[in-house]
Amino acid sequence: MARTVIIGIPGEAGLWLADLNAGTVKPLNPTGDLATANDLRKAGGTLVKEVDFAVAVSSAQVALSGHFDG
Repeated sequence: MARTVIIGIPGEAGLWLADLNAGTVKPLNPTGDLATANDLRKAGGTLVKEVDFAVAVSSAQVALSGHFDG
């Protein structure tokens, strides 16, 4: 099972690499096919692969409170 996730959010051009084992999130400079996919994302596309739940929240406090506005 994958334990590393690449994240991109609307309004932010860059991607982030979240390593769940290390508990870290770092900026990622995409190259190759990943850069191509990021260009599509920046143009409004959405790519989801091997992720079954993802929600953007306004803060960690909102997430920790259990609030979900679906």
